[in-house]
Amino acid sequence: MERTLVIVKPDAVQRGLVGEIISRFEAAGFEIVRMRLARPSEDLVRRFYSEHEGKPHFARLVTYMTSGPSCFAELRREPAIEQARALCGATDPDDAAPGTIRGDLGIDLPRNSVHASDAPRSAEREIALIFGEEADHRPAAAGAAG
Repeated sequence: MERTLVIVKPDAVQRGLVGEIISRFEAAGFEIVRMRLARPSEDLVRRFYSEHEGKPHFARLVTYMTSGPSCFAELRREPAIEQARALCGATDPDDAAPGTIRGDLGIDLPRNSVHASDAPRSAEREIALIFGEEADHRPAAAGAAG
């Protein structure tokens, strides 16, 4: 089953929208594998968004993502990545369609309320960064000792 990382960003956590956002994913058939609320370190945010380093918006993004706690959720379903990104809507809330998370709840850039992995490789990288390098998280086989 395909996995993705979703982040309910600091602006949405501050506005009390974690439940609403996560429930939209659950209603769309996503299963929560694991979830945690944490304020990420600057080092983690810099590694997470490393592809943006050197761009004009990078410093603002790091400041924003370290400004408060975020809710990090590893979710799964088939297809997870495509469906999560459709549910989130366009990156810029001004361009996001009504009914999408960013269209309904996003403020501006970077305060667009939610992140979702953009490809299988990024999902694996992001999940490892947030939750550690553990092996995949399939349930143990029936009768297996644990």
